[in-house]
Parts: sequence; structure tokens; C-alpha cells
Amino acid sequence: MSKRLKVFKFGGASVKDAAGFKRVAGILAAYKGAPLVIVVSAIGKTTNALEEVVIAHAKQTGDAFEKLEGIKQEHYALAEFLCGQDQELLTSLNDTFVEIEWVLEEKPEDNYDYMYDQIVSVGELLSTRIVAAYLKKTGLDTAWVDARDMVRTDNIFREGWVEWTETEARVKKVMEPLLEANKMVVCQGFIGSTSENFTTTLGREGSDYSAAIFSYCLEAESMTIWKDVPGVLTADPRKFDNVVKLDALSYREAIEMTYYGAKVIHPKTIKPLQNKNIPLFVKSFLDPDSPGTRISSDVEDHYPPMVAIESNQALVYISTRDFSFVAEHHMSYLFQIIADLRLQVNMMQNTAISFAISVNDVDDKVDRFAETIQEQFQARIERNLELITVRHFNRETLNGLRDGKIVMLEERIQGTVQMVVKKVPALSRKEFPTV
Repeated sequence: MSKRLKVFKFGGASVKDAAGFKRVAGILAAYKGAPLVIVVSAIGKTTNALEEVVIAHAKQTGDAFEKLEGIKQEHYALAEFLCGQDQELLTSLNDTFVEIEWVLEEKPEDNYDYMYDQIVSVGELLSTRIVAAYLKKTGLDTAWVDARDMVRTDNIFREGWVEWTETEARVKKVMEPLLEANKMVVCQGFIGSTSENFTTTLGREGSDYSAAIFSYCLEAESMTIWKDVPGVLTADPRKFDNVVKLDALSYREAIEMTYYGAKVIHPKTIKPLQNKNIPLFVKSFLDPDSPGTRISSDVEDHYPPMVAIESNQALVYISTRDFSFVAEHHMSYLFQIIADLRLQVNMMQNTAISFAISVNDVDDKVDRFAETIQEQFQARIERNLELITVRHFNRETLNGLRDGKIVMLEERIQGTVQMVVKKVPALSRKEFPTV
């Protein structure tokens, strides 16, 4: 594909309402006639709302259809406000909702993750239908495509792993003819499909990763993530007041920060871009003319202290039942279970007879892990913790972040400090600790 190709990703916050759609169309109008792939997340809080539908169906509470009806009315109202009585659009939305209704009409699946993917994935299909229709109305030559026809994954639901060779071939087959015809291609983030054509998702907030997949497969000139922040910041502005925007960041630093919990980019996003040296820009859809942050290989690694806070952590203390040493065969067994459950281990520490891991506390995965290993190990779980990671730390930064917290686990590795801490009730905003 031509090196002029750009890949843009717009998250749910950018299309949360009609004003957001109009803002996105205004940004894209500047690229009319240029090859462009537009990856869009579900509208606003739709993913959360669809998760409630899944829970209601799984528990048979009787209100799954009622919860779905609220989502339907929100999307129909938005579509009609933006596009009027566009029967093609309204029919496509109706057909998309039918995919959920088919699931809800049957008994709940034993495989919760499978059921989750078949329902929650619909959010992106709905949003992109409306985006594509609205862009056409504004005069942009747009083509809608289904990511499930291109992104092939394995059979692990809710955390599908991409099968790159087949995905690359499919992306080129579907997208390249449309791009060569000077169409803007609108596609979903977050979703893919198995070899049996069952829908999978790529992990929560996985739309950034989808955009990176398309960038890699089409050898894009650049990829841009449009956010409600001016770029990559030294900390979350919702928790700290005097954060600083970074003008440039290396791939390595971006990988480290996203892995440790920085929310501005999905952790899997950087590697596909680094493999083909595709620069990533993080820019504000509220101020599209500002330069944002550039992430690439040609950046000097000199940075101020940067903080990432990962909430919803569980600390799992594991010990052998017979007080024997935690040996290599024990570790091999434990990590196999961790891999099978797709648990994300953020921090670990071991002693002679115990092993502790800090993991994202998602659904019932931690409990399933403890249950699976119970014959050989004792597992004690402490929940409602935070993982604080500080890159390029200094003493003042650490002291400020430790203030008023109980540190459960701490580790230092090459300029990085990680602390698992007790959450402080009613956490108040603090000044970001600086040098």
C-alpha cells in the first residue's frame, strides 16, 4: 500500500454524542481524497451497557431485553438525528441488533467468555455503521467494512491472539481495492473472528490494537490515536493536577508505560508499529491542530518521572501445601495456568516457599486460578488494591506517592519502581510530585 496511507483511531469518547460525530467529520474533511483507514470504538459507554446485558442474560435476571432496548433507542435516536430517515442505515442497525437478540433467545452459554464476545462486540458494529453513514452525508466517499472478515484470531474468547499471516492477507484483500479507489475505509476496533467465524474480541479497550494491526498489514505511513487529552502525559490528569505533556516518546518507553497501566494507549499497540517503524501520534480531537505526542524509534531516552496507576488489582499469595521450596516445576505449572486463563501478571515476587503475583482482577479469573491450583497450593487473595508504577523516579516523587498508603509489595528495576498499595478511601486529587 502507498506510504501516504494514514490510520486514524477514534475512541468512544470522541463519538459519545452528535457533537462528537460532527467533530470527527470535521477532522476527516481535511483528508478528503487521501487514503485513510478510520477505526472506531463503540459509542460512549456502550461497551459497559452491553456488559450489563451479558450479565443479565447469564444470571437470567429477566431484564436482558429491557437493558438492550435502552441501547437500541440511544443508537436509533443518534442515527436519526445525524442522518434523518436513512432507511439503509436504520436497517443495518436493526440487523446488527438481531445478532444479540438471537443470543438472548437461547439459554445462556456455559462458556461465558464466548457469550460475552458475541454480544459486546456489537457495540463497534453499531458505531461504525452510523459513522460511515454520517460521513457519506457530509460528502466524504466512505466504505464500511467488517473487521471480522479480516482479523483472524485463535479460539480464546475475550483475549483473542491474532494469527498474523492470514490476517495480513485478508486485510490487503478487503481494504486495498477500496483505498486505491480513494475511499475512506471505516472499520471496527476490538473485534475479530475465529476460523469457524465465531466473533472474538482482542481484550478490553483493544481498538488501539486493531488500528495497529491494520497499520502493520497495510504498511501505513503513520497511525494516529485521537483522544480527549493533548497527548501522552506524565500521569493521569484525572488524578493529578500539574502533569506535563511529552512531545516525543520512544517505542520502548511507550511499551513500558502502557504495560504498566498508562491508559492513553492499549499495551499491545506499539509492537506491530515498531516492527515496521510506523510512527504513532497521540492527538486531541478537541484541538486537532496541536502537535500532540509522537512515538517512534528516533527519540532520545531522557524523560521526567512518569506515573501509571492500575486499579482493580488482586494480590495472590501462593504457597506449597507441604512447605516445600517453590521449585522450577512449580513455576512452570503456575505459569501454564496463568497463560491458559489469560491472566495479566503485572508484578511478581518469590521466596523459598511462597510466590506472590499482582494481576488485573477481571471477572472471576483470579478465583478460577485459585480453584485450579488448590490441590497443590494454598492461595490467599487480597483485592481492591492499586499498582503504582514510576518510571525515571526520584525520591520526592516516591515519597509523594507513598503518602497515606500501605505498601503491600515493592520492587525496583532499572529506573522503575512498582508498588502494590492499599487503596485510600475517597482519594483526593494531589499535585503531581515533581523534582
